[in-house]
Amino acid sequence: MIAAGGGAVRARIVQGFFLHGAITGTLPTRIPDFQLALGLDESALGLALMGAPIGAFASYAMVARLVETAGTRKVLLWSFVLVTLTAGLMNFAGSGPAMFAVLLVNGALSSASNITINFEADRVEASTDARIMNRCHGIWSIGYFLSSAFNGAIRGAGVDPAIHLWGAAPVFVGATLLLLAPMVECPARPGASASGRSKFALPTLALLALVAFGLTATLLEGSARVWATIYLRDVFGVPAAVQSAALPAMILTMASVRLIGDRWIDRLGPRRVAGMAVATAGLGIAVVVFAGNPYVVILGFAIAGLGAGIPYPLMMSAAARLGDRPAAENMAAVALTMQVVMLVSPMVFGAIANGFGVRAAFACLLPLFALSWMMSRRLS
Repeated sequence: MIAAGGGAVRARIVQGFFLHGAITGTLPTRIPDFQLALGLDESALGLALMGAPIGAFASYAMVARLVETAGTRKVLLWSFVLVTLTAGLMNFAGSGPAMFAVLLVNGALSSASNITINFEADRVEASTDARIMNRCHGIWSIGYFLSSAFNGAIRGAGVDPAIHLWGAAPVFVGATLLLLAPMVECPARPGASASGRSKFALPTLALLALVAFGLTATLLEGSARVWATIYLRDVFGVPAAVQSAALPAMILTMASVRLIGDRWIDRLGPRRVAGMAVATAGLGIAVVVFAGNPYVVILGFAIAGLGAGIPYPLMMSAAARLGDRPAAENMAAVALTMQVVMLVSPMVFGAIANGFGVRAAFACLLPLFALSWMMSRRLS
């Protein structure tokens, strides 16, 4: 247990989450521009977007062993830097398959950094005896919100994607070295070694139930990163600055609820908070689907963010606390299972959007919220 210096340890990991959110919030704002530049319809874009979850799938399958071998500090340092640099490579993608390849590499690195920083947050919780997972994800959301809002403004000002993405690279690389180079890792939870186990972390039935709970919120967040902008562009024809407003609106409300989520969970219990969160996210998407005005769409995404902020960190924290096997292995197994679903979701979303419109694609999320709500009853 870390007593003295626990506050400094918690501050370091929270800052890491903020930086991760800022880095990963940059590339998605330019995907609609690359779509138009390459002449891709919604189906072709959906296929190209599959590169990210496929890369994430490969990364998540092995990241627990990688962390055990190299340590969280080294994995975070390298992955943060390389995510930043591979985002700039998108400017060299001259076709849908080339976009797929760049997103494959970027998705693998982004996912490695994501699960590793969650590993370290769980270790900080165990070492300092303080629940911080929702706070960390709230700070991540603030970083993502500020990044997406700033990058949306750059996009609205007509800045070329190459200048934008390569200009961000030295800023993020410098911030990564400044923050993570002096990082001191917390010890793993007792019994957290993966020695002698399969390098692929496979899910148990208990973990599958957790995945069913957190799935819809994750699909919503992933879909909104690209398709919220395209929805406002194609359905309402609003200026670029307004197109780019929906995602920051959702991320801002996600950040707000995550910052107080740990206190809600302590006071009301995870089951009640989970049910309220899923119901709120479903209401927000219903507003998005039936809205006849672009600003009502933005409001709907903001409402959805209030519900979508809690499920993922709650799911990851619950997986780490199961106690049936190492926390890192359970967290990797949950993330891996998520990525199996995310492998096909861009293709399915794009196909529905191409055939029936982006509005219909978002409407398909509504029945999944019912499943997530039922699975929330299984949390304890």
